[in-house]
Amino acid sequence: MGLLSSKKENGNDLSLNAYFPTSQKALIIFTRNPELGKCKTRLAKTIGNEAALSIYKHLLRHTAKTASSIKADKYVFYSDSISNNDLWNDSIFKKRLQQGNQLGSRMENAFSELFQLGYKKVLIIGSDLPDLNNETITNAYDKLDENDFVIGPATDGGYYLLGMKSLHQNIFKNKAWSTNSVLKDTLNDLQNNRIFLLKELNDIDTFEDLKAHNELLNLLQSNHD
Repeated sequence: MGLLSSKKENGNDLSLNAYFPTSQKALIIFTRNPELGKCKTRLAKTIGNEAALSIYKHLLRHTAKTASSIKADKYVFYSDSISNNDLWNDSIFKKRLQQGNQLGSRMENAFSELFQLGYKKVLIIGSDLPDLNNETITNAYDKLDENDFVIGPATDGGYYLLGMKSLHQNIFKNKAWSTNSVLKDTLNDLQNNRIFLLKELNDIDTFEDLKAHNELLNLLQSNHD
């Protein structure tokens, strides 16, 4: 069970990233490259680009720390370019580039790539969840033993985690991404499947989202001091 090839697949040069899966489980982390003015743009409208970037880097560090202890092969899919020797430890995280014109196609391509490698359980998470922890992710893998899908609902009507045991392309199509209808429309697509819903969590997109997190508010205050 492995992939050793010199061709490019989904835009990723596999000759530079050859490996053998070490687990039946894979964790996909979707992340934006942390560049000034290009991340957390809705939050930046209120607190400014520099503060928004600082908040996002804090969330990335939290996600990397949380994911590091998960017993699964871990993949970081960057939005724009792959970075080496960054906060995603090269010895822990395999690094890939998102491929597709919109979020649905990018997620579909990432899942497809890992299922082709032979993984049996694949989860995807975002990188802007201060309350996401090891227990939630581990529980998601466990729930896939008896369910077809596991979903972590977000308070904004989307989801912060999606897991499955085989590729289901329809859930990535015909969605108004980044709106409050994504979770509802996804559940409608999966009516005939067994689904486990995790606890609802809040991702950080706006200043209102910060108010429940003192650690982030303190970080914001320190940036203004």
